[in-house]
Order: sequence, then C-alpha cells, then structure tokens
Amino acid sequence: MRGAQGNRGQAMDWYITVFELIDMRSFSNLWFWIALAVLWSTVSHWVLGVPWDLVIRARKQQGQALEDMETLVRINVDRTLYIARESGLLLAAFGFFLLTVLVLMGFVYKREFAQAVFLLGVPVGIVWLLSVATATRIEAQALEGEALIKRLHKHRTIVQLIGVVSIFITAMWGMLQNLSASVLGI
Repeated sequence: MRGAQGNRGQAMDWYITVFELIDMRSFSNLWFWIALAVLWSTVSHWVLGVPWDLVIRARKQQGQALEDMETLVRINVDRTLYIARESGLLLAAFGFFLLTVLVLMGFVYKREFAQAVFLLGVPVGIVWLLSVATATRIEAQALEGEALIKRLHKHRTIVQLIGVVSIFITAMWGMLQNLSASVLGI
C-alpha cells in the first residue's frame, strides 16, 4: 500500500512541476518574458522577410549581395501586397475580432493570459500594417540599391521603436499585475 501512495505522490509532484512550468499567470512566468524577447528579436531581425545581416552585407559588398537582397525584397514585397490585397479585409476583421475577444477576456474578465497575448498581438499587428505600408511604398517608388536599403533601415528603426515601447508597456503592466497579486495574496 505504501508503494502505491509513494508512486502517486511522485506523479502529483510531476504534475505540479509541469503546471508550474506552463503557468497561465503569464507576467510572473519566465517563459513569457523569454517569448517576448524572442518575438522582438525576430521581428527586428527580419525586415519585410529579409534578414538584416543580408541588408548590411548588401550595403558593404554591393554586387551579388545587393542583387540577392533586392530579389528577396521584391519577392517578399509582392507576397506581402498579394496577401494584403486578396485577404486584407478578412485578416483585418479576424484580427479585430481576436483583439476584441482578448480585451474582453483579459481586461473585463481579468484573465492574465489573455492580457499577455493582447500585449504581444497589438504591437505585432501594428508592425504588420507598417510592413504593408513600407511594401506599398517600395513597389510604388520601384526602390533599388541605396534607396531601398535606406527604406529598409527606416522600417527597421520604426519596428525597433515599436518594440521598445511595447516591451516597456508590457513590463509596466506585468509589474503592476505581479504587485497586485502579491498585495492581494494571490
């Protein structure tokens, strides 16, 4: 009998460990902050689907590196604009529906996980809209060479600024939630 209870206790410890690891209280969870850092690192590295190191290499080396970058930018601009033109209205409607659900669940019904997803999703949506606007400008002006690199650099700078503001707001909201939880004893 003692062995069965010992096994059950070990199984319960394992479940507790797993559920602590995937805790739905996002702002006190290390995984959320790692995901936030990875998200903004990735978003600022891939400028319109082009890795930033390729843009830097194109600026320095010109030649084949510049041609590769311009080709990749053209492919991604065409792809971005195709998606925006064909499905833009549907994507916008679904995005606003999802954000409305997250606002209701997170800020009306006080679900911390929904708040965290909202604080990740809104800035990424803004970056998507910025990407569509940048892609439209690149296509309309048929940018190439140094002018294209400058436009990509400006886009990346704005994305990084959005990221900094987003991380700051998320950190402030997360600290407020953690302090509220510790004061209330949750």
